[in-house]
Amino acid sequence: MKIKNGYSYKKNGWLYISVKGRPKERGFAYGYYCANDFKEIQKMLNYYIFESYGHTWKYLTKKINEDFKTITKVQYSELYEEMEGIAQGCIAGGCQTTIDEIIAWNFYCSIPYWFSFISDSHIGKEGGGKSDTPQSYIHIAQKNHANDKCSAFMAVGDWTKDGKIIVAHNSFTDYIDGQYSNVILDITPTNGYRIMMQTSPCWIWSGTDFFITSAGIIGTETTIGGFQPYEKKLPIGYRIRMAMQYASTIDGYVSFLVNGNSGDYANSWMIADTKTNEIARLELGLKYHSVDRTKNGYLIGFNAPYDPRIRIVEVNNSGFYDIRRHQGARRVRLVQLMEKYKGILTIETAKKILADHYDVYLKKNNNPGSRTVCSHYDLDAREYMSQADRPVPYAPHGAVDGIVCDSNLANNMSFVGRFGNSCGTPFKKDKYCKENIQFSNICYFLKDRPSQPWTKFQVHNFNKKVFDKYLNTTIKNKKDRIVDDIKRQGVVPLEIKLEEKHNLFTPNHDDNISRKYYSDENIHYIPNNNIVSSKHASTTKISISSRTYKKNKLIQKEKKIVNTRKNRK
Repeated sequence: MKIKNGYSYKKNGWLYISVKGRPKERGFAYGYYCANDFKEIQKMLNYYIFESYGHTWKYLTKKINEDFKTITKVQYSELYEEMEGIAQGCIAGGCQTTIDEIIAWNFYCSIPYWFSFISDSHIGKEGGGKSDTPQSYIHIAQKNHANDKCSAFMAVGDWTKDGKIIVAHNSFTDYIDGQYSNVILDITPTNGYRIMMQTSPCWIWSGTDFFITSAGIIGTETTIGGFQPYEKKLPIGYRIRMAMQYASTIDGYVSFLVNGNSGDYANSWMIADTKTNEIARLELGLKYHSVDRTKNGYLIGFNAPYDPRIRIVEVNNSGFYDIRRHQGARRVRLVQLMEKYKGILTIETAKKILADHYDVYLKKNNNPGSRTVCSHYDLDAREYMSQADRPVPYAPHGAVDGIVCDSNLANNMSFVGRFGNSCGTPFKKDKYCKENIQFSNICYFLKDRPSQPWTKFQVHNFNKKVFDKYLNTTIKNKKDRIVDDIKRQGVVPLEIKLEEKHNLFTPNHDDNISRKYYSDENIHYIPNNNIVSSKHASTTKISISSRTYKKNKLIQKEKKIVNTRKNRK
C-alpha cells in the first residue's frame, strides 16, 4: 500500500512503514498507516491505564501535556510537527485522536517514573518493591519502579567470526501493550540521518529499543530494573530520537542522552559504530553514568547496572547477584554464551542466543521461564523468587520479539527480526486465559501471537552506492558536531577517576574494555533546539535515494560554474 510520502506492507507479524519528507508530511503518512492499530491501542489504554494507575487515560493525557506540551513545541518543534501530522493522518485513516494524545502516547514508557514524582500517594503499577531512599532524593517512595525488560548483547573483534560487530536484542514486556511493538519504521527526514527502527504504532522513537541509522550506527538498550529517582527535564523519547537523527558517533549519543536526563526509562544504552568498529554501553542513571567501550570484546544487557553507584544509590534491590531473579540469572547465562560462542559469533548464533532456555538457577536445559534469555513469565510458577511482591506467577509477560544485526546488514540499512517470541513458541490467547483465569480481566485485550520466521527488512529504495560514498566522507571527517556544540556551551560531565585499577569492574576483568565513571550532579542542561541548529542540521542532511543525490550534485556543479565565472570577472 502506498500514499504520498509513504509506503507500507505486512509480513510475518510485522507492519513495515516507510515515510519521508518534512515533519508534518512524514507524520501524516505514518499516522495514516497506523490508524487501525491505534484504534485498538486506544481501547487498551482506556482500560490498562486505569487498571495500572487508578486514573483515566484522559486524565493522564491532560497532566502529561500540562507538563510537556510547551517543552515539545519550543525545544522539539520538528518532533511536535511530526506528531501533529501523525494525529492528522490517524484521523484521515478513520481513527479519532489529538496531538495531545499522541504526545502522551509517546511519553508512555516514562509514565511510571513521572507519575511517581507528581503523585501525592504511592500509587503505581503493580510489581515493584518498596523504597527506603530518602524523600529528598526521589520525592516519594515509588511502589512502581522501572519494569525489568529485555536481554541484549554486542560483540566485536575476537568474539565474532569476521571481527566485525554483531548486535542482538529481545523485548520483555507485558503482552497487553507489547503485542503492538510490531512496527518496522523507516524514516527519511529532510534533515539528519535516515533511521530504521522497531517501534509501536504512532511512536516517533523506538521504545523497545532497536534501531540502525545511515550514520553507520546500531543501537539498542535494556532497562535498569528497580530504578527510582526522577527529575522533570527532557523526556527520554525525545532525547534518543534526536540522537538517532542527528548524532553520528558514540560520543554524540552519550551527549544527547545525558544532556537533559530526567532519569525516566533508565537504561543501559548500547551503541555500535560500524565506521570505527567500536561498541559501547552507557549505563545512564540520574545523578551518575558510566561508559564502557571496546573494539575487541563484548557487552551485555540484563536489566541491572554494573556501576555500583547506580545499583546501590539509585536502584532498589537490583537482582545483580541473585540467580533466582531474572537479572542475576541472565547476567550469568549471557556471559556463558559469550564464552561458548567466542570467535564464531554470527547472525545465526545470535538467533540461538536470543532463543536460549537454559535455567542457571535450577541448572535445567529447555526450562523456559522468567530467568531464561528468551523470557516466558507466562510459563513460570515463580516458586523460587526471593521477593514475594515481584511479578506474580504465570503473568502475561515475556519476550515478544527478537532482532539481530551485524555490520554488513547495518551498512545495507537492514536487520533481521522475529515477532511473537525469540524462540518461535506461539502464544495462544484462549489456552492461556483458560489456564489462568486470574487474568481474565485483561484477556479481552490479548491477541494470539503465532510462531513466525525470522524476516529480513531493508529500507525502501535503498541505494548502496550513495550510502557507501556518504559513509566514507563521514569517516574522513571524524567529527560529530553534536558533541562539539555541547562542549562549546560547557555541558560536560565530571569524570570520576578511581585510585585502584581493580575498582574498574568489567566482565571477566577484560582489559580490552575501557570504563569511565561520571557524575552528573552539577550539569545544567541546554535546550536541544540550541544544539540542533539549522546550520548543524544542514551539515548532516542525507537521503539514500539516488534522485535526491543526483539533484544535489547538479546544484553543487551549477554553483561551482557560477563562482568560477565570478572569479574570472
